[in-house]
Amino acid sequence: MHNALLIAELSLREAVRKRLVVVLLLLTAAFLGFYLYGVFRLEGTLDQRAREAGLDGRSVNGAANLSVMYAAMFGMYLVYFLGVLMAVLSTVGAVSGDVESGVMQSVIARPISRAQLVLGRWLGFTAVNVVYVALVGAALLGGIFLITGFVPPAPLPALALILLAITLVTALTVLGSTLFTTLANGIGVFVLYGAGFAGGILGSIGTFAASPTLTTLGKVANTLMPTNALWLGASYHLQPDVLRQMGEMTRGANPFFGGAPLASGMIVWAAVYALLAVLVAMWQFSRRDL
Repeated sequence: MHNALLIAELSLREAVRKRLVVVLLLLTAAFLGFYLYGVFRLEGTLDQRAREAGLDGRSVNGAANLSVMYAAMFGMYLVYFLGVLMAVLSTVGAVSGDVESGVMQSVIARPISRAQLVLGRWLGFTAVNVVYVALVGAALLGGIFLITGFVPPAPLPALALILLAITLVTALTVLGSTLFTTLANGIGVFVLYGAGFAGGILGSIGTFAASPTLTTLGKVANTLMPTNALWLGASYHLQPDVLRQMGEMTRGANPFFGGAPLASGMIVWAAVYALLAVLVAMWQFSRRDL
């Protein structure tokens, strides 16, 4: 474990040396500023309309504040999506990149096993990705609160599910990095992510149209790639009662927001899935012929 933690530390230093962290901070600051400025202008418009209607104010969790609620929801969806992109792009060459460049030959000559190398890579990149998404999510929700006074009902459970999704994507990308070339790995993980998103759409259509076949296909896709199911579970915790009631009236027709809490079995499966991906990656790279 000591060697794995050492590799994780080296992965963090590598990210800093390549200025990945600096670029991320600058781009993220631009994204947050752009999005929160839009929320600021939205809040001003809603206040003006309330005054024109002769109202002293509007309820933060009422129907008059739906626009702000949706802004918070879609903002967190963007954080989730950016986190997935970050997880794939930062980790896509975790192992395969060193193999293709020839660096791996000198690394494995050190007193460290291949399994420890893979574990350390996963720990290092997971730490970067999880901390990044946690900070961006907290900054977005904190900014929306300062501007509008709105806070989602349960932001911490929602953020925890998003971080679990990022952990899973990072694990699968590390696994792919031990099996395929860097380019093939990136394409494969994005295809899996697309399968999970398609599962959410199929599940929503199946629920709305009362189609058992589509509902089953959606469950299969979500089992194969639970990331979208984790986001839907997170979005449920972000919705006030008024949004949940609207979701019940439309019978879950919106594929972006969940209408029910995520089953605990799916949460456990996502965590086990990530662990299995890392273990298989460690085993696969240990027996791989370089």
